[in-house]
Amino acid sequence: MAVTRADVETALERIEIPGGGNLISRDMVRALHIEDGKVRFVIEAPSPDAARAMEPLRAAAERCVAALAGVSSVSVALTAHGPSEQKPAPSLKVGGHPKPQAEPLKPAGVDRILVVGSGKGGVGKSTVSSNLAVALAKQGRKVGLLDADIYGPSQPRMMGVSKRPASPDGKTIEPLHAHGVTLMSIGLMMDPDKAVVWRGPMLMGALQQMLGQVNWGELDVLIVDLPPGTGDVQLTLCQRAVLTGAIIVSTPQDVALLDARKAIDMFNTLKTPILGMIENMSSFHCPNCGHETHIFGHGGVAAEAEKLGVPLLAQLPIDLETRLAGDGGAPVATGEGPVAEAYAQLADRLVKGGMA
Repeated sequence: MAVTRADVETALERIEIPGGGNLISRDMVRALHIEDGKVRFVIEAPSPDAARAMEPLRAAAERCVAALAGVSSVSVALTAHGPSEQKPAPSLKVGGHPKPQAEPLKPAGVDRILVVGSGKGGVGKSTVSSNLAVALAKQGRKVGLLDADIYGPSQPRMMGVSKRPASPDGKTIEPLHAHGVTLMSIGLMMDPDKAVVWRGPMLMGALQQMLGQVNWGELDVLIVDLPPGTGDVQLTLCQRAVLTGAIIVSTPQDVALLDARKAIDMFNTLKTPILGMIENMSSFHCPNCGHETHIFGHGGVAAEAEKLGVPLLAQLPIDLETRLAGDGGAPVATGEGPVAEAYAQLADRLVKGGMA
């Protein structure tokens, strides 16, 4: 007998929360997914401090669901929605010259680091990064999202967070949490209306801080949203961090592909594996008549991926819902519908391919 969502929720109603209520009544269960007897979901606590005290509750929920008939395996992730209840340390300085490294940088507890890059701006790289992070979290993965676009950080807006991260000692930075994803961005540390006027060494120092001083916790995958181009941030990451590989985002048009090829050449030169390409804004479906239009051309990224011998990971449409969701701070992958399903399939492909 196959286990159902109702079966799982009924079982979780038996897990009582200190202070009253249960996991379901307190609306703490996220990204519940059931497939072939395999159950995955996320328990979202109100803050990182609360999450740290809820490990026994997570284990109890896992045991409770595992006891259901038809369940072959259970994966329960514990995350938090808000920042720690600590005031930012005024002595925490962001930027500055990087410190010497004895060995390549990889945050403790982070299994894989995927960078999402593009040769040019405006191709939807940040939109893909945020939605991919959410889609992976919905599949039960422990996901982090680092906004490394120092000059134009957009992830705080897209993920719906604005609070300044806390620092208990002026050195360690506590990231924020949203939609099941652990998030850090330079945009959270600076005045949102002020330009970041930094030269290369300060960029490298800030990036080093974002990787090395942030308390990322245990993550299956850290997604890094790169700035466009082939500049200091990309060089620093490829040369100083342990990367699993790069995903290249491009629109189908020739102008975008010209720059995407340069990004690919940079990663190849720096010995960073290219995991695949994503064709974004691949097509537009008119919401009124259903007619499909290829605004930026068609098949350009697929042809480029075949030429390079790398996978075409996804062809994602352009639509109004995606834009509204990003502007509203709740990526389209958090909901349901054709675009959310496209990101779910992309996440599933990365997981099954061992990339995430």
